[in-house]
Amino acid sequence: MIPKISSGKSTAGLIRYLFDTKRTKDHTDPHLVASWDGFAPDPGRADDFAATKKLLVADLDLHVKQARRLNRAPEQHVWHCSIRAAKSDRHLSDEEWADIARRVVAATGIAPDGDPDGCRWVAVRHAPDHIHIAATKVRGDLSTARHWNDYINANRELAAVEKEYGLFRVARGDRTAAKRPTRAEQEKALRAGHDKPARERLRATIRTAVAAASSVEEFVHLLSHTDGVLVEIVYFPSGDVRGYKVASEDTTTADKQPVWFSGYDLAPDLSLPQIRKRLENTDAQPTDQPGRHRPNPWHQATAATERIPHHLDQTDDEASQAHIAAFGEALDALPLVAPQDLRPQLREAATAFERATRSRIQAEHHHARALRGAVRAMLREPAPKDGTALAMLLDAAILTVIAAARWHQLRHHDQQVAAVHQTLVHLQAAYDQAAAAPVAALAQRRPPQQTVDRHIRHLRQVVPDHAQQVVEDPAFDALAVTLAEAEAAGHDPAQLLQEAVDQLALGDADSPARVLVWRIQRLTATPTPSTRAGLASAPHTSYGTTPQPAPLPLVAGVQHRR
Repeated sequence: MIPKISSGKSTAGLIRYLFDTKRTKDHTDPHLVASWDGFAPDPGRADDFAATKKLLVADLDLHVKQARRLNRAPEQHVWHCSIRAAKSDRHLSDEEWADIARRVVAATGIAPDGDPDGCRWVAVRHAPDHIHIAATKVRGDLSTARHWNDYINANRELAAVEKEYGLFRVARGDRTAAKRPTRAEQEKALRAGHDKPARERLRATIRTAVAAASSVEEFVHLLSHTDGVLVEIVYFPSGDVRGYKVASEDTTTADKQPVWFSGYDLAPDLSLPQIRKRLENTDAQPTDQPGRHRPNPWHQATAATERIPHHLDQTDDEASQAHIAAFGEALDALPLVAPQDLRPQLREAATAFERATRSRIQAEHHHARALRGAVRAMLREPAPKDGTALAMLLDAAILTVIAAARWHQLRHHDQQVAAVHQTLVHLQAAYDQAAAAPVAALAQRRPPQQTVDRHIRHLRQVVPDHAQQVVEDPAFDALAVTLAEAEAAGHDPAQLLQEAVDQLALGDADSPARVLVWRIQRLTATPTPSTRAGLASAPHTSYGTTPQPAPLPLVAGVQHRR
């Protein structure tokens, strides 16, 4: 159940709407199910509808008129709360709706339990699946009701109602979600032939620009050169950027004026001050210098991503929130560099994860400098054509998504958990598609059977419970090639397998051989002299010295299938 709360000036206008059955076709059999004293006149059950409706309005407005004579009545004296059950819920009886209404007005401060001076209110049911509560905000002692945080308190009470009544449990937010498009915006988009309203399209555009920019100036430049987007920049007298507004070129008002949105209107973290904080906490990437090895940004981004589960397992929530936000930027950037056929799924994954990048915990963005810097550098260097780098990054990304779900779940961030579950569906689909070609290319270089048999023995020693599953995996030939090439480069195959398995239990993987391929390739990647994934910059003397994330338990409701 989700409450919608608003204020107004006309008690008569609200009551007229609630009992109207002519202009509003879905209003059937409107009637009272509860009221402040249980004896309020019910126009829906009276012989003289008009007279009874007038009497009800007068009763509700009694204290308002008294307070108005003393100049104590609030201008917006009407309090309106609608409560709708989920489509999957059973139809509640009038008595059940009455109980819910009483609990909500008590929880919100409109009519606290046992308070004889509580506000006057009625609950009207004019459809099977919802009720409306109409109240006037002046109490019996002619003071104004204390109903601050009424939405939060109503939500909390309805969560208890859902549990007690066995109803659908809504994933409740923490007021950090981006504002949803209005019904008018949605209908306008449909008429114009767009699949999403302008608000959502502009939000995605700005997030992509933030993910690609390394400074506020570059962000403004990218945004100003985006097709189909109008941009208005506001400057301080000093010439520094103060703020910005955006509009879609194909969305105007009735008088042909653009419909402008500020960054904050689109999402809390898209205001210019918030964007500036993130961009200022981005590692600058080294430029090419003669005689100096240039780090591979794809390897850096993958290494930083696979370290995020370890960070989320620590006690610093502000740092964890920063890593999740930076990972969201990485997802925003991926469609820019991925093959055309992968972009739809990656865009959907980024859009879904956007909700998981914010919570009431304030991010300390300096903790995620390394990932941001690697992502910016990655955008300036296309992925290798064989697809291996992208598949490896997506493999690490799936592990991070599962860790983010667990982190949010432990903190009861319901909407964020739901968003992460949705992200995993799209990311898994993109990963399956991205991994197919590089795995097939590896499998074509299958080593001699004698070498394969030796690696099977290593598997039976390291993972006896999963060895047969790995051997029967269609990606096993690619794993055999990976182990053979690592052995030829001087690595111990058994030790590599052990370290790869220690990162995450293979029982969670749909294709354990494929998972092992990417982990072993990352473990044997040539180390770089720069810091790896934001860790200390000590020389990397041998493979296996970089700390790896601890094994991660599965999140309830999330199946890890890779």
